[in-house]
Amino acid sequence: MFTSVLMIEKALTSADVEFVTSLHGDEPVSFHVLLQPRGDQADRLLRAIDDVALGELDEAAREGETPEGEEAKGFGERALEVSLQALHAAGCEAEGRLVEDHPLDALKSLVDEIGADEVIVLTDPHYVEEFFHRDWASRARHKVGVPVLKLFSHSKA
Repeated sequence: MFTSVLMIEKALTSADVEFVTSLHGDEPVSFHVLLQPRGDQADRLLRAIDDVALGELDEAAREGETPEGEEAKGFGERALEVSLQALHAAGCEAEGRLVEDHPLDALKSLVDEIGADEVIVLTDPHYVEEFFHRDWASRARHKVGVPVLKLFSHSKA
């Protein structure tokens, strides 16, 4: 069985589930999902710049409404549960946990703990972080010791 660590920031959409579950053809895949809610990741200014870069001016104006702190944790728990249910419904083994502090430290620990074959980072585009190679995938490539695949979410969750 192929073991993938899947790093996400919001609930997986049906298109996301179909995409990640089809990456290895007919080979069975076990997913270990790490979710850090978007509100816990970066400051509002960086998120707003990403929204503007994507032409989503309405989203940029609503960045102040993004849940943070305890509110983000509740959102994250629901998003994680929805994502795990979707992966199970697609016939995959899946378990997951929320990341509250340092996502790359949690990623490295999990990769080592389970002997993961790969890491898949599935997020919305984060142009500022990507430009400076400070996004999860760029930083993980230097830390985890397994291949890191960066994918963009197919649609809004």
